[in-house]
Amino acid sequence: MTTTTPHRIDFHALVPNVWQAMLGLERASREGLDHSLLELVKIRASQLNRCAFCLDMHTKDARKAGESEERIFLLSAWEEADGYYTEKERAALALTEAVTVLTDGFVPDEVYERAAQHFPDEELARLLAAIVTINAWNRIAVTTRKQPGTYQP
Repeated sequence: MTTTTPHRIDFHALVPNVWQAMLGLERASREGLDHSLLELVKIRASQLNRCAFCLDMHTKDARKAGESEERIFLLSAWEEADGYYTEKERAALALTEAVTVLTDGFVPDEVYERAAQHFPDEELARLLAAIVTINAWNRIAVTTRKQPGTYQP
């Protein structure tokens, strides 16, 4: 694989305490959430943030966990892919997009309420933490130009 954007810094090596804190946030946020749902959320946020490293990682993790190719391929057009995602997944994906993009600086009430209908409060809080966490990971990977292709589940 040829790259035109060289890796900038080794974030993990330079700030291991921050790295460990991020890993702790990652572990804590995913407790009690469905693994497949989490991978869909991580892939969708990574698509929006154009994070090639995280897209590579989470599509591999999703495949290893048994996620179908069709659902992975259609994720960028999930709203038009009727029958591929449950209502709960669709609510989580809508929340992911709203939190990731923060259109006009806020998450619309209807998006939040849709998610709240499908997730009990604690699960909703964990979902929000997972969305915030993947967005942080995306920003670290994009800024440091972490290259895709090396991750193995």
